[in-house]
Parts: sequence; structure tokens; C-alpha cells
Amino acid sequence: MSAARADSRPRRPDTDETAAPVLTRAFLETGGAVALARRDDPDGSFPSEVTRAASLDAFLKRRPPGDLWVFGYGSLIWNPAMKIAESRVATVTGWHRAFCLSMTAGRGTAARPGLALGLDRGGTCRGIAFRLSESDLASELPLLWQREMLLGGYVPQWVEVLDGDDAAFGQALTFTIDQNHRHYAGKLSQRARLERLATAAGSWGSAADYLFRTVEALRGHGIRDMALEETGKLVEAALLLSIWPQAA
Repeated sequence: MSAARADSRPRRPDTDETAAPVLTRAFLETGGAVALARRDDPDGSFPSEVTRAASLDAFLKRRPPGDLWVFGYGSLIWNPAMKIAESRVATVTGWHRAFCLSMTAGRGTAARPGLALGLDRGGTCRGIAFRLSESDLASELPLLWQREMLLGGYVPQWVEVLDGDDAAFGQALTFTIDQNHRHYAGKLSQRARLERLATAAGSWGSAADYLFRTVEALRGHGIRDMALEETGKLVEAALLLSIWPQAA
């Protein structure tokens, strides 16, 4: 890879850089995420709206005092699709960002699963903390739950968020991976992980585009995740060389 290319955003050759994210706030309000997911995985088991609402209510009963923050470490950074009162770079400890969630819908299909990021145990993770206004919680959190709790595999948690001086400024809702879930993919080999990222696509877009946009968004906030950037370079090389056939 050339020196000029190495410092740029990895880019899938056939990806439209100007394409807007599919999961807009307005689209989520229609229940569109669920409808599209069912196209990708017709036999998949997706929680009902009632089940998701009960899950959200149960989680909020454990809400700590203070402002409600949401910690984003993947697509929430470049597409929060929520009403945001404030955002800031933040760090959480005890968790690290990893491609560990198998996606049979959205960023893949049942026939060719993709991958999404999750917070897996150990290490630290820098991302973006979003503060939601109290008056917006009733409208915004159900949309977030529809999006993040659709396939299963995530466990919502309250985590302490730290600023640039490692001082805690609040407790944030975030989505950690369930290592016992059937969608847990944290034990894939590097080759299998790269192949999924290079080839899978679903109704929300390709797994490769998800990866590339996340790398770009992190760097735009001054966050360098070197492991993720290296994954992006390897996936880009695989796409340019057509190592694996891509999803139609």
C-alpha cells in the first residue's frame, strides 16, 4: 500500500462515499430497522416491540443518579440517529472494542453473516459519550433499543465514563457483548473475521463500509484505534485484490 494511501480512510472500491446511513432517526421511528432485518434473515428470531420495551424499562430501573449518557464506540459515533444534547470524547475501562457480534441481518444475511463491533471484556476503549436531555428520553431510548437490541447478543450496561484527564464525569449506557450468546463471534480466526468484513452485506449496508466509516469517525475525533485501522487496511487490500467474492 502506498504511503499516501496508508494515511487515508480505507475505502471499498464500490462503496458510495456520499451515501447516507440507512438507519436515520425518521426511519427508526417507522420500525424500519426490524422490517429490513427480516428481509436479510426471514427465519430469524427478533424480539417484539413489547419485549424490547419491557427490557428497556427493566434496565432503566437500575439507572444511576445524574445525567443519562450513551457511550458509542461504533456506528453510533458516525450515525447516532438520536437527539443529542451534548457529546464528548470519553474512555471506559474494563472493556475493549472488537468485531465480536455476528450479524445475520443488517450488515450481513443468514446465508453470509457479517460482523459488528461490541464491547468485549478487558482493556480500555475510547469513544464518544452522548448526553440525552431528560425531556427526550421517552422518544430517543426506544429508538436506540430498536437498533441495538434487535438481533440479540448485546447486554446493556452502565459504565463510568472518563474525560481526557481520566476524571469520571458520569455513568453511561452502553452495549457490551454476551459471550454466551449464539451471535458471539469473538473467537473467530483473523482470516475468518477479515473474510466476513470483506464480503458480507445486508439491508443496512456492507460490513466493510461499517468498518471504514468507524475508522474515519474515530480519527475525526482524534481517536486512533490502531488495531481497527490495521483491520481496515487488510480488508481494503482484500477487496482491491478480490481475494474473496463479495455479496451481491
